Amino acid sequence: MFLLLAVAGLSVAVAWNRGMVDSAGVSPRVGSEAGGMATAAAASHEGSDYVPKSPSDSRVDFEGASDLYAYVQGLRALEAAGDAEALWKVSRVLDYCAAYAANPAGYAADTRAISELKGTSTAAMAAARDRIGQRCARFVPADGFSLSSLRAKRFDAARAGSLAAEAALLAMGEPLSDSNEYKQDLVERVRRSGNPEAYVAISPAMGIAGSGQEAYLGRISGTQYSELAWLLAACRLGNDCSPGGVLMTSYCANGGICSRDSSQDFYAFVLDAGVPRQGADNLNGMVDSLMSGIGVAK
Repeated sequence: MFLLLAVAGLSVAVAWNRGMVDSAGVSPRVGSEAGGMATAAAASHEGSDYVPKSPSDSRVDFEGASDLYAYVQGLRALEAAGDAEALWKVSRVLDYCAAYAANPAGYAADTRAISELKGTSTAAMAAARDRIGQRCARFVPADGFSLSSLRAKRFDAARAGSLAAEAALLAMGEPLSDSNEYKQDLVERVRRSGNPEAYVAISPAMGIAGSGQEAYLGRISGTQYSELAWLLAACRLGNDCSPGGVLMTSYCANGGICSRDSSQDFYAFVLDAGVPRQGADNLNGMVDSLMSGIGVAK
């Protein structure tokens, strides 16, 4: 199945991109003022007709901000004060903009080269990369978007109380504790929280990476289907899964996993991208199971 194979491919692609960023050895200065930076890109929201279920202001801010450099500057005071949500938001920008910030000119050149291939999928990938380039336009290599700075920011956020950051660290293979008891507790806390960002953050750990660890990661783990189930549950819980949202944009820009229908949201894309009917029923059953007992209508 194309999508199931692509899920694994996305993990490899993202890891490769992050490794390239980390090898640059730039010094972290996220949130500091940079002299001589380029002017902001024209405002470009990633909105669509998709309306998330009860979205939090923080998610709307990150999803809707057209200038993520200005967005990070607006968080500086809270970040410096150790606010868990602000630290988590900054880590999301680090993750989202890392490939662009490492080499803005190279990123733009690659995007142009992709767009010149003239295929349906390549056009979608170029458009997704354009969205990232526009939103991250004022970041430069000196901003230090390295894997080590991302890791440090997420540790700070997790220790300050961000559940999503805790989940993201588990997905990075660096949980706050290596004990099986901690991992089991974390998975259950994420499941019961109904926090869509935490569901998205933990999803890579619940896929193939969690194979053989079902005893403490839970029944819905260890397969490509289970990773998708956590993501689909996040969509139901209010994550922006619209065609231009961060989830769809990241899948397409980073891994080339792009819908041929520009109006498709992530949920529809997953069920339409080569998943057989039996597989779709199985996926929806997994999502129902994840969401049972958290007071959210299915």
